[in-house]
Amino acid sequence: MSASGKWFRVSLVGVLGLAVAGSTLALARKPAELQFFDPIIDVKSTLGGLYVEKLTDEQLKKMQDGAINGMVEALGDPYTIYVPADKVREFNKDLTGEYVGIGASVNTRDGWLTIVSPLEDSPAYKAGIMADDRIIEIEGKTTQGLAVEECIDKLIGVAGTPVNIIVERKGEKIPMTLIRAAIKTRSVKGVHRQADNAENWDFTIDPTRRVGYIRLTQFTPGCAEEILNALIAAGINDPDPAKRLQGIILDLRDNGGGVLEEAIAIGDLFLREGTIVSTRGRNFPERIAKAQEKGTLPNIPLVLLINGSSASASEVLAGALVENNRAIAIGTRSYGKGSVQSVRKLPNGNGAELKVTEQGYYLPSGRSITRKDTSAEWGVDPSKGFFVPMVDKELIEMYRVRRELEIIRSAGGQAAQSEDWSNPEWILSFLKDPQLSAAVKAVQVKIDTGEWKPTGKEGLAGTQIASDELNRTRKLQQQLTREQIRVEKRIEALETAAGDLAKAKPGDLWPEDAELAGGKMQITDKDGKVIATLEITGNNLQRWLLDADVKKPAEPEAGKPVAANPASSSPDAPQNK
Repeated sequence: MSASGKWFRVSLVGVLGLAVAGSTLALARKPAELQFFDPIIDVKSTLGGLYVEKLTDEQLKKMQDGAINGMVEALGDPYTIYVPADKVREFNKDLTGEYVGIGASVNTRDGWLTIVSPLEDSPAYKAGIMADDRIIEIEGKTTQGLAVEECIDKLIGVAGTPVNIIVERKGEKIPMTLIRAAIKTRSVKGVHRQADNAENWDFTIDPTRRVGYIRLTQFTPGCAEEILNALIAAGINDPDPAKRLQGIILDLRDNGGGVLEEAIAIGDLFLREGTIVSTRGRNFPERIAKAQEKGTLPNIPLVLLINGSSASASEVLAGALVENNRAIAIGTRSYGKGSVQSVRKLPNGNGAELKVTEQGYYLPSGRSITRKDTSAEWGVDPSKGFFVPMVDKELIEMYRVRRELEIIRSAGGQAAQSEDWSNPEWILSFLKDPQLSAAVKAVQVKIDTGEWKPTGKEGLAGTQIASDELNRTRKLQQQLTREQIRVEKRIEALETAAGDLAKAKPGDLWPEDAELAGGKMQITDKDGKVIATLEITGNNLQRWLLDADVKKPAEPEAGKPVAANPASSSPDAPQNK
């Protein structure tokens, strides 16, 4: 090495030494909160200065999002999520059911954007757009071959602005100009749409005994008022006893939750007194929501329908009404999400948001319904004797009928001659919904006899539910086992094709036939000092270590001496056994 090269190396080491010393002093003065970001800044700065190619703005944005997502995902909480600015609009639409557009449910069919159904009180409905209409152009651009998301981006926008489209209906091309408006998706649905006004639902499922049915799809802002209006429309307060509602079925199946305040408000409609829910968090005082007598609806039989997709606010409402003995629950065990999230705008996030778990909620009994991998019990159970599971075939049929009933069709196309919505037996046969049938039967019997009589499976509900969950979990295990067998057969075929090259298995840490159970494993630090000795209780250790921060040391090349272990003379050094 030349003198100048040696001088450069010494000088560089000296500069680095001063830099490290300076950094150490700076760290000592920095608050711990700021020290947290130093390695992140170092990585970004190093990559920005030394990476083989200059980082683009797109790469920098991905790096930033990746760092934030990494911090959020490290919490292990699937409900705390980072929402980048470009995803906020869609996120808030899903959260609140509100957006600005033409108001239509759409999909692609044969490569074209097609209307599934216009929405109630929307620009699309008012313009006469119908189910099965094909939108072939948006602002002069064809929709042929475009993804649904691309078409939606063209249709949504600022309230009050026009969007020009061409609709194709039965071969006729119809130009239309629609004015975008604020759309609020209705989350309250009934038995079927009214024949004379497709925007409105009929909420009576048994006209003879005056049993009402309401399905709540999401706890959106204002849904409690929507529930109240639906009950009034069904006759909850009708002065004529012959027309007054005698029983209610509230369907919370597949309702993933939403605004907690709305669940509390709906619970307050049915409860005169008692705790609805309590919330607790590390930075929040306990809050207990109690029912108020004012505004309470008549105390008539009430059934809640729940299933494995009833979550969060659905479980708050179901748990409150069941534990206060105001209602029974029919169906299957709910999902088990007992945490409360809030949405926070990030001050320096350029419009990005963070949905963060801040509190847990607890039922009136004080029980948390949170589901964990180790939980044997979670969620809200159906009442004893009212556990009604459904098989996949039944679910598919139920959803098919439900989707058809949700479609707003053109005048005269809403009802068929064979329909008999005044006949509860025909209604239940048509809807193909065993859980709803069990609920209607339960309310009918309660009205007729004054007692709740089981319409589901007998026996202890908890035992049945655990058995049902066990069967589903075993089925999943069997599916995974079959997949593993297929993978192993594929590996065998590829090993045969690879010949001698297949003999090396870089992932293996030791021979597969090694008997490990009863042995010991020693963990040493970098200097060879033993810091833990673990007993091995089974032969599955390698499976877990393959994904851990360990690797098998490289074997020395033939003819080369093995370097001595500087810690080999230490009495704590591991020995081969």
